[in-house]
Amino acid sequence: MGFMKPKIPAMPPIPPVQPAPEPPKFDDSARTEEEARRRARLRNQRTGRQSTILTGSDGLEDEKKVTKKTLLGG
Repeated sequence: MGFMKPKIPAMPPIPPVQPAPEPPKFDDSARTEEEARRRARLRNQRTGRQSTILTGSDGLEDEKKVTKKTLLGG
């Protein structure tokens, strides 16, 4: 039944290839300014462990000392 198959249509012509646009320069001044702004923003957002601790090694210093009575009456 090969003679009863429909004919395959011809492929359309390939469109011409456009040249790629020129890539941006690596040493661009706008790029370096943007990178400096990004690094400054990240540096400002960093917080160290010391800045997140609200108490010292002795605990809170401005509160009154809390003492409990012992079972021995002291």
